[in-house]
Amino acid sequence: MTMVAKAKLGLKQRYALLTRGLDWEPSYQSKSAVYPYAEFEGIKIHDWSKWEDPFRLTMDAYWKYQAEKERKLYAVLDSFAQNNGQMGLSDVRYINAIKLFLTGVSPLEYQAHRGFAHVGRHIPGVGPRVAAQMQSLDELRHVQTQIHTLSHYNKFFDGFHEWQHMHDRVWYLSVPKSFFDDARTAGPFEYFIAIGFAFEYVLTNLLFVPFMSGAAYNGDLATVTFGFSAQSDESRHMTLGIEVIKFLLEQDPDNLPIVQKWVDKWFWRGHRVLGLVAMMMDYMLPKKIMSWREAWDIYFTEAGGSLFEDLARYGLKVPKYADVATAEADHLSHQNWSTFYQYTQAAAFHTWLPTPQEMDWLSEKYPTTFDKHYRPRYEMWAEMEKEGKRFYNNALPQLCTVCQIPMVYTEPGDPGTIAFRTSQHKGETYHCCSDGCKDIFDGEPEKYSQSWLPVHQIFQGNCGGASVEDVLKWYRMNLGADNLDQAGSPDQKLWNEWMAARQRVAG
Repeated sequence: MTMVAKAKLGLKQRYALLTRGLDWEPSYQSKSAVYPYAEFEGIKIHDWSKWEDPFRLTMDAYWKYQAEKERKLYAVLDSFAQNNGQMGLSDVRYINAIKLFLTGVSPLEYQAHRGFAHVGRHIPGVGPRVAAQMQSLDELRHVQTQIHTLSHYNKFFDGFHEWQHMHDRVWYLSVPKSFFDDARTAGPFEYFIAIGFAFEYVLTNLLFVPFMSGAAYNGDLATVTFGFSAQSDESRHMTLGIEVIKFLLEQDPDNLPIVQKWVDKWFWRGHRVLGLVAMMMDYMLPKKIMSWREAWDIYFTEAGGSLFEDLARYGLKVPKYADVATAEADHLSHQNWSTFYQYTQAAAFHTWLPTPQEMDWLSEKYPTTFDKHYRPRYEMWAEMEKEGKRFYNNALPQLCTVCQIPMVYTEPGDPGTIAFRTSQHKGETYHCCSDGCKDIFDGEPEKYSQSWLPVHQIFQGNCGGASVEDVLKWYRMNLGADNLDQAGSPDQKLWNEWMAARQRVAG
């Protein structure tokens, strides 16, 4: 009897059987009833089978790869903790950068997990549905590894506690939170563009690459490790983002204006959120790797320019106001850090004035703007500190209705004038910080007129009380430990004790 060996299935065939082969056509319910969010955005899909999976990763392989990364990650974290790795940091000021990351960025990973889980349920095509569910798992893993990594620092330093509570309440954390709240309350296709394309593909390198490089340069091997562990996932997410764009644009020409509007909107929203990264790079890293201006030129102007050249064949254009964002790169970090310096009494991390050497570095990196517009401000504040008159701004700022950032940004081409835009909706006036945010508001006024703006809520008495101290207690900040200046903080005193003890042992 002749035995014929069965041909081994290839990866593409196995993937098709494990994904496409599990789909079915509904029989007793209409497709519109099963997928109620798939049509209202106006996107037209004629053939879901045309979806090309960027990574044909089956679930059994997924668990294998992720488990291996987990083993390596936790081995490094255990070693870091057992060897008191926190004492190998370049300076205690660096700790404030990862406080900002834990409170401002890590919760966004969880938001992304929930968002992709929702999209994975409501996209009719089985290919992108499986890809979205896989990314949902990735995002959940990311937030878990980040919390585990940063929990080590919570043993020694202030400001890491209550990050979940703070994320829903603290004024500056409303900026990243509102970004994902906005995306998750959009339709499934817009969510794919907002997170999968605009954030993951166009802007994620401006977040993860500088941050992880800065962590490595400042001795934070724990953070570097979770960054590397996530990077292969991020590569898959970026590829998924570009595949979504191409698929939508190839399906129907009527999709182009809808997609272009989303790309314009989410580029601008993402650019505003990345202002936190800009000030981290220029001001919060004791040992600096590159300026925000340099990062923008590399990761958006050059890389993004090549991307949109490639997409031009579909009719997609460079995002509206990309030129404004590029011009703002010379001002963004300085204006943000100046704001946090003034309001450090209401922040869950410490601030400081740049040293003369750091200001010289900023002068070199920003030759046309820093000395003219920002050095005089820091020198004046330094003189005030010497006189015992450290400047705190105790007023509550006007917020932009869309990005929820205080109105601190200046007019394009006029760094001496605050940018201020207004829109009318149902007899009410709404304020925006830029033409980009005003365009977004005017496109969906019913949505943004519902914005939960922290300053407005404080004035309405919804944030713990009428005084700043009441509000900070409602935030669950430990006053005098989590906030105020780096100099004289408990973190700084502990660090000084460690360094003095090290010198005694070495001597």
